[in-house]
Order: sequence, then structure tokens, then C-alpha cells
Amino acid sequence: MTDSPGPPPSPADALRFAFGTLTALPVRLTRWDRATARGGMLCAPLAGLVVGLAAAALGGAVLLLGGGPLLAAVATAAVPAALTRGLHLDGLADTADGLGSAKPAEDALRIMKQSDIGPFGVLTLLFTLLAQVAALAGLYAQGWASGALAAAVAGVTARCALTLASRTGVPAARPEGLGAAVAGTVAAGAALLCAALVTALSAAAGAAVSGPYGALHTALAALLGLGTAELLLRHCRRRFGGVTGDVFGALAESAGLAAVVVLALG
Repeated sequence: MTDSPGPPPSPADALRFAFGTLTALPVRLTRWDRATARGGMLCAPLAGLVVGLAAAALGGAVLLLGGGPLLAAVATAAVPAALTRGLHLDGLADTADGLGSAKPAEDALRIMKQSDIGPFGVLTLLFTLLAQVAALAGLYAQGWASGALAAAVAGVTARCALTLASRTGVPAARPEGLGAAVAGTVAAGAALLCAALVTALSAAAGAAVSGPYGALHTALAALLGLGTAELLLRHCRRRFGGVTGDVFGALAESAGLAAVVVLALG
């Protein structure tokens, strides 16, 4: 992917890139260049919001039909997996296998490209999904609004972590793939501004549900989610030399899970 010599991408181009690469929604990509990738990664939290709201809607429908908090939590956790065709979960598993191998970067990256999932990946997926469902079930037990808020905040935080991971100074570990396509495309200042906006909007949503304490708690959940992804990103940069599409999936899942757990612990 190179910078396009043509006209600058439109907001619609950026949105199509965000939804076309970060979700399985039927969105047709019209441009594939670094300028469009830059706009797309800045729009990533919007894609996360749509996924989160869809998850909240299904969880609410299950509750309305009498399914109970646990079944609502399972349904909510299933929606992001379905709307990404499991790519982020697959990336989490592959990254866990690469990190768990303790092999040099080249060998670890080769392990991550294999189609099978190793023991580290299986265990990581198992505990991640169990933690998601447990946290969401506890929140739904408090009421639909608490579970819906968690689903939305997790979706936005997960994709904002990808915006931060696309900032300048973060290299790609491979010369091909999604990681190479978006690595270093977003100015660091713009990425931080996006994170601040996501945190502020999360706080506003929390205030609407639970008042001033809810605002503080939800902002903290978003910040800790982003912080968790940042720690993982730094570890992956040391181990692999940069980011890959699998690392992006791991960052999204880690940020979303951390945000939900923080909300459940409140």
C-alpha cells in the first residue's frame, strides 16, 4: 500500500475503510491507500460503536424474552465475534501462540501465520470469553442499561486501541497484511485526541446511566482498556518488531475485555 497520488479520500472513503476492514458488514472498499487507511483508522471507534450497540440490542432482546442475565451475556459476547467473523479472536489466539512460544521474532511470526491454534491460543480464548461472559452477566443482573453500556464502551474502546496502534512510530512486523497497511498512518496527536474523545463520550454515557459516579467509572474503564492494549502493544513491539493483523486483533480483544471487567468490578 502506498500513498495515493489522486484526490484526498472523502469521509465516506474513510468510513468504508473502517467498516470494511474492521467488521464483516457488507461494505465495499473503494480505495486502498495509506491516506484512506489514515482516515479509516481514525473512524475505527465508530465501527466499534456500531458493533457494541448491536451487541447491546441483542442482549436486551434476550432479557426481554426472559432469557436471563447469563444468556444475555453470551448473546452479547457472540455479536462482536459474528460481526468480525472471529478475526479479532483469531488474532488474539495467534498472538498468544506467538508470545507463548518464546521463540525469536521470525519464528514467532511464522507460528502466528499457521492456520492451527496452539495450546496458548486455546487457553487465552477460553479465559477471555469466560471473563467476558461473567462480567457481562453481572452487569446485566443490575439491569439492561448497565450491560448495554458495557457492550458499547467495550466496542468503542477496542477499536480506539487500534487507532492508537496505528500511530506514527509504531512499525509493522511484516511488509504485507493489515498491519503493514495501517502502521504509522495516524499522527500521534490525532490518535491521542481520538482516545480523549472516546474517554469523554464514555464518561457522558456513564453519567446518563449512573450519574457522576458512573461518568468517572466509565471513563476509567475506557482508559484502563486503552492502557491494557498499550502495554500489550509495547510487548509485541519488543517481541515481534512491530504490529501485524493478528496483533491488532489481540489489542482489540484485550482493550474491550479490560473495559468490561473494570465496569463489572464497580
